[in-house]
Amino acid sequence: MTEVSDRAAGAGMSLGEALGRLRGAQKRAGGVSLYSRFVNRPTGRLLAAGSYVAGLTPNQVTLISAGFSFGGVAVLAFAEPSWGTGLVVWLALAVGFAFDSADGQLARLRGGGSPAGEWLDHVVDCAKITALHTAVLLTLYRHSGHFGAGSDAWLALPLGFLFAAIVTFFGGLLTEQLKPKPAPGSAPAPPSTLRAVALLPVDHGVFCLVFLLLGGGELFLWGYALLGAAAVLYLPLFLAKWFRELSRPAAAAAGRTGM
Repeated sequence: MTEVSDRAAGAGMSLGEALGRLRGAQKRAGGVSLYSRFVNRPTGRLLAAGSYVAGLTPNQVTLISAGFSFGGVAVLAFAEPSWGTGLVVWLALAVGFAFDSADGQLARLRGGGSPAGEWLDHVVDCAKITALHTAVLLTLYRHSGHFGAGSDAWLALPLGFLFAAIVTFFGGLLTEQLKPKPAPGSAPAPPSTLRAVALLPVDHGVFCLVFLLLGGGELFLWGYALLGAAAVLYLPLFLAKWFRELSRPAAAAAGRTGM
């Protein structure tokens, strides 16, 4: 289907009809946290259906996501830290994260995405992670008194968090690219509630919630530090899991085939 004809189909469809089509084009729920499963993906589904009816493309939705996310980053970096600032930052980041879920769902609703669209999505995600922790570093430096940070040693915290977040993002992305694809028609593994709970500390949506504590000074600092510690502790677990998955015979054979 061409972009023009797809726009026309979306324009003639109601929101309810678009949501009905989306139910049959969902990714499996395994491997995501409870927040992503029950909050972000359903919100993204509504945004994807609305975007389809409005005739938007997945790339346009990705750019809307980037606009909200980087708007929140700019407020965090340059505004005075307060409860109101924290609310604005959280809201912008949460809406950006929901649109980040919507672009992929919209692509599936339109019949599939493109390599360029997937590239744009991942580049925006990587830039968002980098900019967000850099903004935390900047606000800790500029307003150290507000956060009770009596030592410059606290400035190492966002750097360590950023390292863990970037390596986790890149490692997970590369694993998905290198793993052999499941056979067509194969039943996906049922989602694990235990795994979904265990992944909450490293879910981006949960991370965004910590900015609601921005006005609390030290309260924010300790909340950010706890999530940073979780990111650092989970990193070797993720890396070991992904390495084992790629070391299995089927994955190794797929790797040799792709060489």
